[in-house]
This record gives sequence, C-alpha cells and structure tokens, in this order.
Amino acid sequence: MRIRIVDAFTDRPFAGNPAGVLLLDDDFPDDDWLRDVAMEVNHAETAFAHRLPEGGEADWALRWFTPVTEVAMCGHATLAMAHVLLTTGAHEGPVRFATRSGVLIATPAADGSLTLDFPTAPLTRTAIPAGVAGALGAEPVAAFDTGPNVGDLLVELADEKTVRGLSPDHRALGAYSARGIIATARAEDPARGYDYVSRCFFPNVGIDEDPVTGSAHTALAPHWSARLGRDDLTGLQASRRTGLVRTALRGERTWLTGRAVTVIKGELRA
Repeated sequence: MRIRIVDAFTDRPFAGNPAGVLLLDDDFPDDDWLRDVAMEVNHAETAFAHRLPEGGEADWALRWFTPVTEVAMCGHATLAMAHVLLTTGAHEGPVRFATRSGVLIATPAADGSLTLDFPTAPLTRTAIPAGVAGALGAEPVAAFDTGPNVGDLLVELADEKTVRGLSPDHRALGAYSARGIIATARAEDPARGYDYVSRCFFPNVGIDEDPVTGSAHTALAPHWSARLGRDDLTGLQASRRTGLVRTALRGERTWLTGRAVTVIKGELRA
C-alpha cells in the first residue's frame, strides 16, 4: 500500500501542514489499525479514503485520525487527499468526499490550487472563561464557541504581535473546549498579503500546536468577514511552518483555497 506525506496550504516543501495520505483498496480496516497507522505517521492528521460505487452523492469515503483519535473534520488532510487523487490520476475533476461532516467537495483550479467547500462554523459569542488568559498567556478581547464540527473556543486577541508571541500552557488549555483554542487577531499590515492571523492549539486531540488548520478557518472566515466587511479574505496561520488559507464566506458554506506539495512517497508494509 502506498503512503504519502503531503504538505498542505503551501506551495513549497517543509511548510504548511503535513498530512499522511493513504488510498485504500477496499472499505476501512478496523479503527485500531487506522489509529496505529496515524500514530506511526505522527503528524497532526492522517487521511484514509476508499472509492465509493458510482452514482452516489460522493466519490470517495474519507476519514481523518490524529495520533490519538478520530476527528470529525479536517481541512488540511482533505486538501492533501484531493491533491494525491488528482496528481496520481486516481480521480479527475471535483472530488466529493463522504465524511462525518457531510459531503465535502474539493475543486481543482487551472493554477494548481484547490478549493474546499466546507460547512461554515456557527459562531456563538460567549463569556471569556475564567483562567483562559493565564493558560493562553494573553488576555482575550472576545470569545466564541465554534459549534460541534470544529469544537474549539475562538478567542480574539488585541493585535498580531500578541498572537505571534503566545507561549501557552498546553495542558491547561484543554479545559476550555472539546478540541482546543483558536487565537486570532487582525493583520497589522494587510499589504503583506493577509487580512488576519491565527494560531491553533489542540491538546485534547494530541496536537499542542497545529501548523495550519483548515477547519479553524470555517470559524475564522465568518468572524473576520463580519469584522472587516468582506466575504473574501486571506488568513495567515502564524505557526513555525506558517501557511496561507484564502477564505470565501458563502452563507452556510465556507470555501477554503490553498495548494499542496507531496514530499514523501513510501510503502506501508504493516
């Protein structure tokens, strides 16, 4: 079985967010095997997919696992999977994935980018939890619940410098949401090519800091579109690897556009 490592939301190797990608010949193996493979790959997510019969609402069944658990939605590993399907000739044109979050579509463009059609996260403003400032290392100016698919607490901070300078207590952050914390702020200088910055910390699924998080941008897009008065924006996830996500708010759906690069091809022998 071929296994690949793909860097997503970047146009160059060793940046963006790496994901393991496996195309299965048949239905999904048992969950223990899927978790073991994801733990062996040891990236934020590993994506597993198998082809579905023709004529249905989706072309491929898709699941995502962190090194410790299955997740309900993952943007960068979906981008990575679509990249592999299209660049290997396993699929042509838009790819429809059947997932725990419904049918998700990845559409290729002539310039080599891919656009994911994901559900927009339902943001609900909430009180800033007591203690979150200490765990995060900065005082939020606002907090939002992101709903069941994303499962994070989104906190807006004062400025880009504060987001970039965070050094949180990862274990303490796990008390505030199902998955973790999205920290964000308006870009200091939009002329640099992005409108807002973010960092994502997910201790409850075994990821202290995720390099680039597509699913988080389904919450960041409606938040910043409302604040900035534009539906089409670009977010920079300011992790060490960094990555750009173009977001387009389309009501109940959010389009996430980025690129991907295959960096490793190998053979899974287990």
